[in-house]
Amino acid sequence: MLKIDKINLEKLDNAADKLRSLAHPMRVEIIQMLYTHKKMNVTEIYKKLKIEQASASHHLNILKIRGILESRRSGKKTYYSIREEALARIIECVDLCS
Repeated sequence: MLKIDKINLEKLDNAADKLRSLAHPMRVEIIQMLYTHKKMNVTEIYKKLKIEQASASHHLNILKIRGILESRRSGKKTYYSIREEALARIIECVDLCS
């Protein structure tokens, strides 16, 4: 049996937030699209997913706040891309749990 002397609740809460942010089918689709296309703006994303712009922005914001995506402004457009190191750590963590 594994003995846990001290639980870092802040780390546990942070990990749970990141996993919850990925637990939505639309956000998984966004990650898959960005993995393929490397960077996309909101317009490209919502048109490809056939959803409302507000919905796409909402999902992108959640992924950005959780540190899974990053954004860069170019003129009037904001481009989103995967923070590959962050996503790789999440995948590694999930692999360790299964």
